[in-house]
Amino acid sequence: MFLGKCFRYSLLTMDDSDNKEPQVATQPNTGNDEASVVMNMESMIKTLIASQEKFKEELGKHQDLLNAIFENDSTYQEHSEAAKAAAKIKSATKQQVLKQPQAADLANKVKILRSELKENKASLSDYLREFQRMSGISEIEGHDGEIREIVFTAKLVNKSSRL
Repeated sequence: MFLGKCFRYSLLTMDDSDNKEPQVATQPNTGNDEASVVMNMESMIKTLIASQEKFKEELGKHQDLLNAIFENDSTYQEHSEAAKAAAKIKSATKQQVLKQPQAADLANKVKILRSELKENKASLSDYLREFQRMSGISEIEGHDGEIREIVFTAKLVNKSSRL
């Protein structure tokens, strides 16, 4: 296994000092066995999750400060209110235009096509996953002659949110 032979990783940590830049610490693998690699990866994942939480918290604080600046600026408030009024007028006009038969038909077709495209993408993803699993091939040539690589993106979600 590739990871067991040459596993190195970088840990992203937050320094609690005034320097808010992430610090990178490189640690070599302590052994060549797969269990050690998995444990190191799990540790790195947990560290990155904690780091993301700190970034989110810091981002929230700064976003709140920025929003307070906007709320306290009278010119911004006036322009914001004018933009809200214009948005209401635009929305009402859009609804009136959508009542026209031609616009209503096109809007319905767009909605159907978006739904079909979403279903198509989900099916393609399922087929690609199964194709790669069964064949071991991670590339496929389309009808247009273009070679495409099968790529999967992993992300973490809270288990409770999926139930």
